[in-house]
Parts: sequence; C-alpha cells; structure tokens
Amino acid sequence: MQVHSHEALRCSDRPVGSEGLRQVKITAVEIAAEIVALVVAVLAVTAVARRLDWSAPLCLIAVGVAASFMPGVPDYQLDPEVVLVGLLPPLLYSTAIQTSLLDFRRLRNPIAVLSVGLVLFTTAGVGLVAWLVIPGLPLAAGFALGAVVAPPDAVAATAVARRVAMPRKMVRLLEGESLFNDAAALVALRTGIAAIAGSISLWQVGLDFLLAAVGGVVAGLVVGFVASFVRLKLQEPVADTALSFVVPFVAYLLGEAIEGSGVLAVVIAGVMLGHQSPRILSGAARTASRHNWQTVQYLLENAVFLLIGLQLRRCIQNDRSEAVLITTHDNRSMYQASIPSLCRSRHVLNTWPMGMYG
Repeated sequence: MQVHSHEALRCSDRPVGSEGLRQVKITAVEIAAEIVALVVAVLAVTAVARRLDWSAPLCLIAVGVAASFMPGVPDYQLDPEVVLVGLLPPLLYSTAIQTSLLDFRRLRNPIAVLSVGLVLFTTAGVGLVAWLVIPGLPLAAGFALGAVVAPPDAVAATAVARRVAMPRKMVRLLEGESLFNDAAALVALRTGIAAIAGSISLWQVGLDFLLAAVGGVVAGLVVGFVASFVRLKLQEPVADTALSFVVPFVAYLLGEAIEGSGVLAVVIAGVMLGHQSPRILSGAARTASRHNWQTVQYLLENAVFLLIGLQLRRCIQNDRSEAVLITTHDNRSMYQASIPSLCRSRHVLNTWPMGMYG
C-alpha cells in the first residue's frame, strides 16, 4: 500500500491536539479509500475480462500499468514482507485445502522431483549463466537470482492446465508441485544471500535445507492437529470459518519461529485440514468455509496482479535508487543489482503464461 508519513501516527511523541487527530483521521481515510479503489477495480476489470473472454490477470496488469501513469493515482508500494507474511499464507492455504491428499500420496515421487529437484536445477542453471555473462557478479549472487525466478507460480500453473484441458492427473501433479516449490526456492534464496556475506560449505547448504523442511513439516502437523481438534468441538460455522482464517498465519509464524519453512508449514496444515474436513466439519461449516475461502482467494490473487501493474513504472524508474551493493567476502569484486526490482519481476515472469492462456 502507499507509504504515508508515520509522524501522524506517533501520538506518543508529542501532545495530541485537534490538528494531530485530524491528520490521523485523514491518513486512515486515505488508506481505506485506496483499499476500496483496489477492490472496485479488481471487480470491474475481472467482470469485463470474463465477458470478453480475455485473460483477467493480464488485463489487471495492463490496467495497473496504465493507471500508474495517470496523475492523482496513489503510489502503491508493496513491501516484500507484506507479501510473505500477509498474502502468501492465505493464498497457499486456500489452494492446499482443495488438494487431494490421496492424489498427493500417489504422485509424491514426481512432485518431490519437480518441487525440489527442478527448482534446485533451475537455480543452479540460472546462477551459472548469470555468473558467466555478467562481469563481476559473484556466483552466490547468481544463485540468489536463480532462486528468485526458479519456482513457477501456483496460480499460473493451475490456470494454464485447466485452460488447455490437461488430464486430471497432470493437473494434480502441477498443483502439488506448485505448492511446495516456493519452500525449496526460499531456502535456496536464503542460502545464496548467506553465501554472499561469507563462505558457506555444501554440507551447510544441505543441512539448512533439511532443517527448514523438517521444521516446516513439524510446524504444519502441529498446527493441523490442534486446529482439527478445536474445529471438531466448534458447532457454529461462523466461528469455524473465523478460526480457519487464523490457521495459515499461525502455521507460517510457527514454522519461521523454529527456523523452518513457514511456506511448507502452511501447505502441510492446509492439506491435512482439507483431507479431514468431512470428518471434523458439518456440511454447513464446509460450505461456509469453501465459499469464504474462494472469495479471499479471488480478491487476493487478482489484487496482486493489479498491484504488480501499479508498481511496474515505479520499479523501472527507481532501479538505480534501489540498487543494492553486493560484495564478496574478500571485497575483491563488487556488483550492483536491484534486488527489489528482480523480486517483483519474478511475479510478472511467472504469471506471464497465465496471461497467454488465461
């Protein structure tokens, strides 16, 4: 969202008078107006795109890019931490609860090969190519770049598969792979960034990956078991749905707190609860939960595409101002790379196939 001055909100720093309260109120109204404008734009663009049989994600990105050049449009800045903690957990959870555990067990070997092996292979390939073609780029920085672009977008994979009428087995395979590839990529990115700061051995990379995977699985299972027990005792569909909104964030935070993969924890908890929902939930609770999560998924997914478009002009203009100085541990070579722009570009690259087929 737009970054406003925090002075209006720091009431404890100075006496709060009528002018200070008025500024706080204006800031709150502006933020609320921006959120409402985003939701209205998402609803309008997706409705028009559906009526014309166009790709809604591509239309949202195009509308966002065009709107960013219009005077008076707020400067939307999507913090990466907001995406990781605020948007990614509910998006992953909404997909995970719809994933069949039986299909996942049957396809666990190819899913593991694609979500881990293919991501690591792509990370290494992109890193080596970048290291060879970009003068002065540290190899570790190349691997970090490869980790950013390695995992395909979960939404794009599902949309393309369903659009071209792929077999059900192939769709399940792509959905399962897309749920777990982010966890592998984030671990690879974390390792690449650590290697930039200093030397890191191969066994440390393997140990970091293993601990992140085990920690994520344990956190997901714990949250899944606790949430299943609590939801079994709840009788009201409204309370059950409210609890389900908390689950992905609790799983993510617990996974990160124990130095594991928060992304993997969310996926494990979602798959587990989705499989147990017929046993622990009533028909009314399952219907309410499904409809509410479909609404959340619809709004968040499409809002992200619109925000990508709104930020594209700013990313291009601020490449130099956002440049990050990456230095090797012995200070013999330096390279400037706009890491924020590369991370944002990943969303455009990963969602481009959905724009073509969506």
